[in-house]
Amino acid sequence: MKCSILFRLFGAFVLVASLAGGWFWIDLRTFAEAPVGNETTVILEVPPGITPPRLATRLAAEGVIEQPGHFLWLLRLRGADRRLQAGEYEIPPGITVEDLVQNLVHGRVRLHSLTVVEGWTFDRLRAALAAHPAIRHTLADVPRAEVMARLGKPGMDPEGWFLPDTYLFPRGTSDREFLARALQAMERVLAEEWAGRDPDLPLRSPYEALILASIVEKETAVPEERARIAGVFIRRLQRGMRLQTDPTVIYGLGEAFDGNLRKRHLQDRANPYNTYRHGGLPPTPIALPGRAAIHAVLHPAPGDELYFVAKGDGSHHFSATMEEHNRAVRRYQLRRKSDYRSRPTP
Repeated sequence: MKCSILFRLFGAFVLVASLAGGWFWIDLRTFAEAPVGNETTVILEVPPGITPPRLATRLAAEGVIEQPGHFLWLLRLRGADRRLQAGEYEIPPGITVEDLVQNLVHGRVRLHSLTVVEGWTFDRLRAALAAHPAIRHTLADVPRAEVMARLGKPGMDPEGWFLPDTYLFPRGTSDREFLARALQAMERVLAEEWAGRDPDLPLRSPYEALILASIVEKETAVPEERARIAGVFIRRLQRGMRLQTDPTVIYGLGEAFDGNLRKRHLQDRANPYNTYRHGGLPPTPIALPGRAAIHAVLHPAPGDELYFVAKGDGSHHFSATMEEHNRAVRRYQLRRKSDYRSRPTP
């Protein structure tokens, strides 16, 4: 009789435990599939080595979860308690707790962006990197030449070597890592474009193409003019004519340029970038050219035009003869209107 009672009590205990366990698993599954509790996006910084209890406490404090204990159980069941990845995470309203756990396990961190603009100089790029709050700054006081040495390119001038594009990266990416990525992108694009170049160009290397592309980039922002302007420069090089382009002179002046290009600047032989006094290409690029400018230089538009002048609306007038060019200069340069622009309005 006593054994029968004990057996029944044990059976009842097992039943209650089973029901309780079943209820818990159902409750935990409901918790995992439910949306997070925050009504606005939460930015969560997960430091290296954070413990699951501390993480659960932080999420509860941010209003992301209401049951830290359930969150810890979920981490254990997914094996995530040992695989949490450090980083900055974006937790938008509406994602499930399960989604959040998977993001933490797979390191799906928040990505920041920086757009490198066509025509920027290397110094302008460095300033943008220095001002970006998500970039880790390691090159602030490093000279230009040393920057390239740290990128594995000792002795190389940095101008022109970083591809304009929009780059995505996690918080904590260093300025050196960013530059290395943009450098690799430019090297890849330049190699691809050089391999498919037109025949019989007066350019001896991809670097010379990069130099000329930087000049084309600074001369116009009108896409349909790039190949045409490139054609003018290519023909001038083929005929041994000087490029005579203002942007190179301005680049050589550096901080001494006050916005007004004067006759004495064009006559200065001491400026190695003065293409009015020096033949051929300048010593280095003068800006960061985009792929379109590089393509234009390696596939210039055919024709007989040797000159162009800014019309004042951002576009240019092209001429084949000096006489026609002089007429265009008198028309567009010597009678400038108050709204004259050498480049299109951004």
